Amino acid sequence: MDMLPSAQITEARLTDWRKLAQALHARYLVDDLAALARFVTALSGLDDALGDHLRLTTGRRHVDLRLVSADAVYREDDGTEHVVEWVTQLDVDLARRITQVAADQGLAADPAAVSVVELGLDTSRSATVAPVWAALLTGDPAAQGHGSPSDEVRDPTGRVPNLWFGDATDAMQRFHVEVYVAPEVAEQRVAAALAAGGTVVDDSEAPALVVLADQDGNRGVLCVAQPPATSGSAG
Repeated sequence: MDMLPSAQITEARLTDWRKLAQALHARYLVDDLAALARFVTALSGLDDALGDHLRLTTGRRHVDLRLVSADAVYREDDGTEHVVEWVTQLDVDLARRITQVAADQGLAADPAAVSVVELGLDTSRSATVAPVWAALLTGDPAAQGHGSPSDEVRDPTGRVPNLWFGDATDAMQRFHVEVYVAPEVAEQRVAAALAAGGTVVDDSEAPALVVLADQDGNRGVLCVAQPPATSGSAG
């Protein structure tokens, strides 16, 4: 199934969900373990395909959900096809069904709370250095290029953040952290970093990307993958 562009995901108006990095993410609040168990039990009866697309993690009073297709198709301009890890129409459909299950059980969504952290490394030799990082981060050589047409290192089990490779620069700092947040909290997150003593290095691509630095010059990037839906309620 073809991957969906971010604009098309936005048009789906998934009010409980946010597109962060490669996947759809949602957080639902639960009062106790019994409520969590009821929710997970209800999800297990949704669709046989759900298990191949859904990753679920729990906290003290919440459950985090991640939906993504491991077999999405990306086509280059010349028609070359790649199998990548990305959101497809099936994920959008599943998200709507999960939203309905949550509503039926009286669970509130907290979409502003979702976030994803990735690592970035600037290098002109990604094919050379990627095997080292695949081995160090995951212990699995197959993590290099997993779900991506690039040399990006992704752990299929989700134990460690993804590591992607950018173009080498003259800057001394080669590693940086990328933090994906929901669009409605991006401005607040930047303001908080500034109030803590940080500075904005580059906001020319805001709100999609804002480069920030701490007092020692160490850089991080705040990322927004898609704008929020402005109206409607489709789950």
